[in-house]
Formats: sequence, structure tokens, C-alpha cells
Amino acid sequence: MKRMKNLIKGAILAVALLVTGSIAQAQQKIGYINADEVFQQTAEFKTATDQLTKLSDAKQKELEGMVKLLQDKNAEAELKYQNRSEANKTTVDAELTVLGQEIQQMQQRIQDVQKVAQEEIRRKEQELMAPIQTKVMNAINAVAKEKNFAYILDLGTGAVIYYQGGEDITADVKVKLGIK
Repeated sequence: MKRMKNLIKGAILAVALLVTGSIAQAQQKIGYINADEVFQQTAEFKTATDQLTKLSDAKQKELEGMVKLLQDKNAEAELKYQNRSEANKTTVDAELTVLGQEIQQMQQRIQDVQKVAQEEIRRKEQELMAPIQTKVMNAINAVAKEKNFAYILDLGTGAVIYYQGGEDITADVKVKLGIK
């Protein structure tokens, strides 16, 4: 649905650029690209994705190990509770209290490790993907200039990702609307 909206926005923008153009604008070329498709087909993207998958898998294994320890601790507490009798009630209740505190601490540690892992993966993704995005945008800009395009629309987002020249009518629209 979002992709369809973006395509519609891009189409409307392209039509608006074509319809409202003067003679000079009619000579301006408009191109389009699916930048995300190009981005995902770069060799660097595959390498980055592999690195992120390895990092994510390592963090997942770490968390699974912690969850297993938590499950074992819960099972230990459950067994103690089941074997509780009037004769050992005081001792077992004290042990269960300590186990309960340990379980709460383990749960908190798991949440903390999960949060840190997510943040680390997000940072690593930004670190790896930013240079690829820059490389793709530089290539788009270079091709647009080489082929004398005035505008390049991204089909994936519906946004204008390259423009050369044109006239900024922001001030004129503000005047028309009475905005100072």
C-alpha cells in the first residue's frame, strides 16, 4: 500500500513537472530509477548483509544461552516448590526467595543484553550501509549529469532524488497565500 502511494506520488510529481513546464522546462529530461533495487544489488550490500547476519546470529545465540539458564533456574525453583513440606518450609521458602531474586536479576540482564544487542546491530547497519548509499547516490548524480537529466525520480519512494536547475517558487507561493 505504501509502495503504491509512493508510485502515485512519483507519477503525480512527474505529470505536474511536465504539465506546468514552460518551453525551457519542456526540454528538460526527467528520468526515474529504483534506487533501492540498485542499492540491494551492489556487492557491498551483500557483504554488509552477511556481516549483519553474523552479528545478529551471535547476539541471538548469546541471548538463547541466557534464556536457557533462566529456564533452568525457573525449573530449579519449581522443583524446590514441589518438594516443599511442612518440615522444610522455612528453609525452602528462604531458598525460593533467593531464587526469585536471581530470576528477576537474570530477566533484567536478558532485557539489558537484548537492548544493547539491538543498538549494536543498528549502529553496525548504519556504519555499513551509509557508504553504500553514498556510492549509489554519487553514481545516480553522475549518470544524471552525463545524460543531461533535470530530474530523477525514485520509483521506490516517489521522491525527487536529483534535480538540476529549475526555479524555486517557495516565495511566490508564500506571497499568494499571504504568508510573510
